[in-house]
Amino acid sequence: MARPESFRLVLASGSAGRRELLSRLGMPFEVLPGHIDEPTGFQNPRHEVQAVSWLKAAAVASRIDEGIVLAADTIGWINGHAILKPTDEADARRILREMGGTTHELWTGVVLWRRPDDVQMVWQERSLVEFRAMTDAELDEYLATRSWKEHSGAYAIREEGDPYIRIIEGSITNVIGLPLETLAPRLAWLAKG
Repeated sequence: MARPESFRLVLASGSAGRRELLSRLGMPFEVLPGHIDEPTGFQNPRHEVQAVSWLKAAAVASRIDEGIVLAADTIGWINGHAILKPTDEADARRILREMGGTTHELWTGVVLWRRPDDVQMVWQERSLVEFRAMTDAELDEYLATRSWKEHSGAYAIREEGDPYIRIIEGSITNVIGLPLETLAPRLAWLAKG
C-alpha cells in the first residue's frame, strides 16, 4: 500500500459539507459519489447509518483498483423514527416544526474501505442536538435561505453562533456529517497499510 501522504482517497459522497470537512485534514481526495437506492424503515438509527454508508462504500469500491474509499451517511432520529432529507419546502417546514423545542439524536455511519485488499473499518457516531423552537417568522426566514436542502433534519448547523441549534453531546463535525475526530486517526492507520 502507498505511503499515507501519497495514497488515493476517494470520497463516496457529493456532500459539500463532507468535502469541506475532509479538506481540513490536508489530504488530497477525489469525489466519486456512491449513488444507491437507500433502504429505509429501520427501527434503529445505528443500523440504518451503518447499512447505508456500507452500501455507498461498496458501490464505489467496486469501481476503483487501489486506494481508500470513504463513505458516510447521516440521519436525525426523533420520536422513534428517522429524520431524512426533506423532499420539498413543505416537508422541511414539517420537519423543523417537529424538531422545534426538542433534543434529537444525530447519527453518522462511516466506512473506510481499502482496495485492493478490501480491509474495512466501519463505525457509527451519535450526537445529541437541541433544536430551539422557531416562531413562524423565523421559520419562514430560515426556509427562504434554502439551507434545508440536501440536509437530513432540514438544517445545516453553523459552526459558530448558530441561533437555533446547540450540541449537547458529540462533535460539530459529526453533526455536519463527517466525524473528523475519529476519522483522522483511523484513516492514517489504514493508509499505512
